Amino acid sequence: MRVLQLFLLTSLCLVTNVLTLNSCSNCGDLVVPYPLSTNENCGDTRYKVYCNDEQLEFLSATGTYYKILRIDPSANKLVIMPPPILKNTCYSSDLLMGGLLLDESLPFNISTQNTVLLFNCTNNILQSPLNCTSNSICRQYEKKVEEGFGCMNTLCCHYLKDSAMNSHKIRVRIGSCTAYTCLVGFTPDDPLQTWNYGIELQWLSPN
Repeated sequence: MRVLQLFLLTSLCLVTNVLTLNSCSNCGDLVVPYPLSTNENCGDTRYKVYCNDEQLEFLSATGTYYKILRIDPSANKLVIMPPPILKNTCYSSDLLMGGLLLDESLPFNISTQNTVLLFNCTNNILQSPLNCTSNSICRQYEKKVEEGFGCMNTLCCHYLKDSAMNSHKIRVRIGSCTAYTCLVGFTPDDPLQTWNYGIELQWLSPN
């Protein structure tokens, strides 16, 4: 019995040590759980994130950094901050990069819990199955959220990023829509003051 207890205790210590070695140090106030990696000596480097000045960030395929707001390791998910809409304009800060684009060779994708709001769109958008009516929640945003004031009276739409859509990009460009923001876990009855801004990404578990 004592031999079995010693074996179990040793095994537990070994597992604990491996997990400790494989997990990266905290970045600011955020715990960096495995498999996320901030350097070559911890985590799994396929799951690269960046700790810049005590702020944890996600790097897109176009070289744009997005602040990581929170991480749920049990669900393999993290939430990044949507790019700001530049003051007195209706242009997202990542417009020249074409919006958010993920590297399809990496194990991250955009989850189906995101409701995307698009602003300053051309009439071509009306051919798509998005909600561009006067009842779209984008109208609330442009009227009641300061960042959206520059988009007032432009053509705007919203849609749920479902599984039928490309899961690696949220696209904006001149000649289409030039600004966007995003809500996580939105339901139609949610009042504006409870909106949860963010873009939820999920990752595949390591093999």
